[in-house]
Amino acid sequence: MAQDKMYPMTEEGKEKLENELENLKMVQRPKVIDRIKIARSYGDLSENSEYESAKDEQSMLETRISTVERMLQYAQIIDNDGTDKDEITVGKKVTFKELPDEEPEEYTIVGAAEADPMSGKISNDSAIAKGLLGHRKGEEVTFETPGGDMSVKVLDVE
Repeated sequence: MAQDKMYPMTEEGKEKLENELENLKMVQRPKVIDRIKIARSYGDLSENSEYESAKDEQSMLETRISTVERMLQYAQIIDNDGTDKDEITVGKKVTFKELPDEEPEEYTIVGAAEADPMSGKISNDSAIAKGLLGHRKGEEVTFETPGGDMSVKVLDVE
């Protein structure tokens, strides 16, 4: 059997997933079950769009529950205590500017399970994070992205 994928995440990211899982199981699942019961009471299921819609919602809900449970089961909490404070690792905030003279950008590199680019959290699987990981404050780095090569100067690592 192939080894299951590990999901690196911060303690905060794990707590967020645990809360989501509880909500899915204790709030969302009962709501969907009630919708299915109500739709069944309408009669002929073969032409019942309410029933089909509720069953589709149930399927998506159960898939998400399964996914979150797997991520929590294989969660790998990020611990940066033993790393160099200037080295870019998962869980650290990185400020960099694209060369030659773009505005500084700031991202926290997190595991895919808690990535949210709109909140400044990028996945360790993203091209930018992969290009930055292992480098240090002050370094100039060039790496490949889907849009072509990108050159940056690392301004700060927190």
